[in-house]
Amino acid sequence: MTGSSSMHPLDQATALENLDGSSLRGQFPYAYANMVGPYGGVIAATLLNAVLTHPERQGEPVAMTVNFAAPMAEAAYAVVPKVSRTNRSTQHWTLELCQDEAVVATATVFLAVRRDSWTGADTAMPEVPSPSHIEPLDTRGYMAWVQNYQMRMVQGGFDPSGQTGEQDNALTRMWVRDHPPRPLDFLSLMAISDSFFPRVFIRRQQRMPAGTVSMTTYFHADSEMLRRQGDRDILAEARGGRYYRNYYDQDAELWSSDGDLLATTHQIAYFKG
Repeated sequence: MTGSSSMHPLDQATALENLDGSSLRGQFPYAYANMVGPYGGVIAATLLNAVLTHPERQGEPVAMTVNFAAPMAEAAYAVVPKVSRTNRSTQHWTLELCQDEAVVATATVFLAVRRDSWTGADTAMPEVPSPSHIEPLDTRGYMAWVQNYQMRMVQGGFDPSGQTGEQDNALTRMWVRDHPPRPLDFLSLMAISDSFFPRVFIRRQQRMPAGTVSMTTYFHADSEMLRRQGDRDILAEARGGRYYRNYYDQDAELWSSDGDLLATTHQIAYFKG
């Protein structure tokens, strides 16, 4: 189920074993541990993997929403994927992730067979220094999951020492890639779309209980675009919206090294403090 030790940590973490033809079993390694349970990005990538490896899968991911219904224990879990509807070029899935027969996460995935069309963009990649001009983040003192990424902060980082004061905004720009390097695919792009530190951490520059409740990622790339990206750094930008009565929102974009918009992501998160 966890695969060979030679497998990349992400592939080990998202590996699933067929149980009975309708459900799958897995277990997250400590390498992706977060404040409470596993890192949300790897949970989302695992649910996506349940769809992408399913024999009835048709098309490539266009949109995915994950709802984190309860904290996840570091124990085995079951994933139940279900095709809700298949059309000529689109397919809709629903999934449940359960532990001890209780639902801890749900998801919907929309797949499509992409066809040639007019292409344009209203959003431009920010102008930032290249990755080679920025030192990688020293991840000592951070949660275990951070060790799986090489982050080069352009602006808007988090100081775990608590010596940095509250900020005027929570804008983050960083170059990021899997560590060790891994060619980009939909699983790693899904996981990286949640690789930002909580916006409330950035804004207040202090740790507090916080966690994503619902996250939606839109994929603007196909397999060929991801193949061209390879294992190069992605430019990721995130900002907060409103922090109000224990919840805040986050919007983010992820860009290829060639300046193509790979994904946009939106989430609502809980915080206490």
